[in-house]
Amino acid sequence: MLILFPLLLAGSLRAEAYLWPSPKLDALESARFDQDGFNSGLLPAFVIPCTNSLAGGPEDQSGRSNAADWIRTAYHDMATHNATDGTGGLDASIRFAAEQARPENVGDGFSNTFIPILGFFATNRYVGLADALAIAAVLAIENCGGPEIAFRGGRVDASVPDAPGVPEPQQDLDSHIASFARQGFTSTEMIALVACGHTFGGVQHSAFPNIVNDFNTTDDSEGVLHFDTTPITFDNNVATEYISGTTQNPLVVGCNDTTNSDKRIFGSDGNATMRSFAASPALFSSTCANLFARMIDTVPAGVQLTDVIAALPVKPANVELVLAGDRIQLFGQVRLWNQTESSAGTVLMRWDDRLGNTTSTSLGFAGAGAAMGGKLTSAWYGFNATDSTGFISLDAAAGIERLSFVVNGRVEDQSGVGFSVQDVYMFSATSCLLSSSSTSSSESFTGRLDVAVRAGANLTRLYIETLSQDDVNRVIVTETDIPSPVQPQVVEGSGYEMWSLNITGGEQMVFNIGAEIGGQRFSTTQLRGVAQFPACT
Repeated sequence: MLILFPLLLAGSLRAEAYLWPSPKLDALESARFDQDGFNSGLLPAFVIPCTNSLAGGPEDQSGRSNAADWIRTAYHDMATHNATDGTGGLDASIRFAAEQARPENVGDGFSNTFIPILGFFATNRYVGLADALAIAAVLAIENCGGPEIAFRGGRVDASVPDAPGVPEPQQDLDSHIASFARQGFTSTEMIALVACGHTFGGVQHSAFPNIVNDFNTTDDSEGVLHFDTTPITFDNNVATEYISGTTQNPLVVGCNDTTNSDKRIFGSDGNATMRSFAASPALFSSTCANLFARMIDTVPAGVQLTDVIAALPVKPANVELVLAGDRIQLFGQVRLWNQTESSAGTVLMRWDDRLGNTTSTSLGFAGAGAAMGGKLTSAWYGFNATDSTGFISLDAAAGIERLSFVVNGRVEDQSGVGFSVQDVYMFSATSCLLSSSSTSSSESFTGRLDVAVRAGANLTRLYIETLSQDDVNRVIVTETDIPSPVQPQVVEGSGYEMWSLNITGGEQMVFNIGAEIGGQRFSTTQLRGVAQFPACT
């Protein structure tokens, strides 16, 4: 499929103005909202269930949780921010070993956090590592009992470590107040943000041996003293237990009063803030929702974030066009947000072609999704009445211009705009594998990529886009032109001409197909690899 390619969608869009397709916002919206079930991302599985920990696996008995590590990592990454000069903030600088080696960043929670983030987002051209870290914090909070967090995208990944600046337990109250002020928070907000963060997790002996004595139990193998009695659940117990005097928070009742930083911070306003949180779970939740959003939105000066990204009520996904002879195969699904199979009822898809015709077909239920620990649901329908992985066959000469949907009799077409589908160029099913070779350490594949281009289209450039990383894990997109054929091969009855390029790469090499059409840049959404091509005949 071809989609309009506005690469940097920075800042001025309102959430309600977000129209599909929009590659960066589509990817951010999916990473943020498709949290569980059908078409969900891989990252949420690390905090669903909330007991999950890289230290101990899915049935964790280590006393630790990925959720707590992710929230702590996001805060420590942000806490380098200097509101006066605009440096530091949430920019994924904490991924650097030099930053993790500082005394303010002890423990392996930071490196553990980046294991899945680097694994799943290192070659994602639309969701950078800083955005992925912010999303990780949101996923942890929302799926472990917390409130919905407003999320914006557009963070920029740091190229070097940020300056030091994370508060440490042994520092005095004035130092903490000054540190949070530098980050952009008042003293009252300091109390609240610490309480919000410390509804998860605890203090581990190996990282803080002067605070936590060495111990090992069957359900706490890594020696973690927790901030409250529900360390994997968002609730106000961190406040109720503190006010009631029953807390075991090691930063409140620790044997070394020098490191009792929560005690000093919580009591700095005469316990007024903590009393209000203990008295009102709703106040605690709403305050934390606001402060967590501000925390992940604290970025270096000059970084322009998008407006808050809302879930699209109706969103096509994985839409792809493939030319097969004189037919176009239309693949994809559509997500109906906050719906179930029973509430959505009958779902029809309509498409307008280049000849002015409108055709419709019923769609089959493909699967259910969920977010926020099951508080929100989604219903997915495949572009085929019987098979979620099938396709709809279109007349290639007629092509396709836009989609719309009818859900329980209601037309869903983005307020009349429709869901635009570009059919000027597309992958051709005639692409094939020419040869392969292997050594003891690698394999190499050479294939012929065929791209169908609509005859007469104002296409000025066609190219493949391969993804790689620079030396600090930022994505690089490399473009390789597909030459215009001297004598185009016309695919009979289709209205398309064939452009071809021989590509050689390893088993892991993948690419998109890009084009410049009428002065605009487009890119296919489907990643392809030569190793997956069928053998040429």
